[in-house]
Amino acid sequence: MLFYDCSTAPNPRRARMFIAEKGLEIETREISMREGEQLKPEFLAVNPRATIPVLVTDAGTVLVENVAIAGFLEAAYPEPPLMGRTADERGLVLMWNAIAEQNCGMAVGEAFRNSHPAMKGRALPGPQDYDQIPELAERGRARLSVFFDDLEKRLGESPFIATDHLTLADISAFVFIDFARVIKTRIPEGNTATRTWFDNIAARPSASL
Repeated sequence: MLFYDCSTAPNPRRARMFIAEKGLEIETREISMREGEQLKPEFLAVNPRATIPVLVTDAGTVLVENVAIAGFLEAAYPEPPLMGRTADERGLVLMWNAIAEQNCGMAVGEAFRNSHPAMKGRALPGPQDYDQIPELAERGRARLSVFFDDLEKRLGESPFIATDHLTLADISAFVFIDFARVIKTRIPEGNTATRTWFDNIAARPSASL
């Protein structure tokens, strides 16, 4: 297998943490987004969508979405289970992972890409250029605030987001919340359950990768 990574971006970090939690060692190739390597012909030949991460399986299948990479690795290496041990748990993991992607990851991305000077003309990932829309940055911050409220309520009921153990949903939410530093946003002061959960995951070896 071959894993295309970018050490500075949140989405590759999600896959990197998942791989580490599985105890796997996969050959890795670093793609620098700061230098625009994802837009060069060599990488576009691998993934024309110009996004990272990418996992190329031993069979030559090219997987370019986190949930696809996680699903493949979970099926190939089922222990430890990171996408649920039962049908109900799997449904919860996929549900909460989607919530984290839509209401946290996309919210941070909207705020960052539509406000940061370095993202001028690059308001969406991929090979096409899009202008920034300042109103979307404001909406992203508002959406993130709502997500923090929802997450605090959930973590007041469970030590992990989807089940009683670490799953893909926790990895996604953790990485996105950590990345919110780029828009100068942290866990709200009174969200003690979220802070405890975040600190516990931050202490795991995979979080330092």
